[in-house]
Amino acid sequence: MTNSLKTKTIIIFSGYRRIKLTVHVADTPGKIEKGLMFVERLPENEGMLFVFPGKIYGGFWMKNTYIPLSIAFLDSDGEILKIMDMAPCMGDICPIYDPQISYHYAIEVNLGWFEKNQIKEGDYVKFDGTLRKVP
Repeated sequence: MTNSLKTKTIIIFSGYRRIKLTVHVADTPGKIEKGLMFVERLPENEGMLFVFPGKIYGGFWMKNTYIPLSIAFLDSDGEILKIMDMAPCMGDICPIYDPQISYHYAIEVNLGWFEKNQIKEGDYVKFDGTLRKVP
């Protein structure tokens, strides 16, 4: 991972379970655009948190991404609205993974991480020590 990104630990609430995840924060247009491009390995319990300035629509693509990923789309309260799997793409034409909903955050992790940790749509993510909506 690149050292230019700040990291933080977030907590995902799934029922009575709390799962910690270390994320690299992409919170500027340049960092969001680059995402996990050219990253060859993502440690087991690490990911990338995309922070958008407001609600957005549209999807993610995997151009120049070497590793398969799962992505969760979250609303402004931290609720996981949708989880999708994405395949690496090194060609010029890459598919767009569009959740077809509006969202405020997205979290990318290694493929299958959400499933392995039994994290599902409707679970919540706690950012910066605050949970905007109590599960």
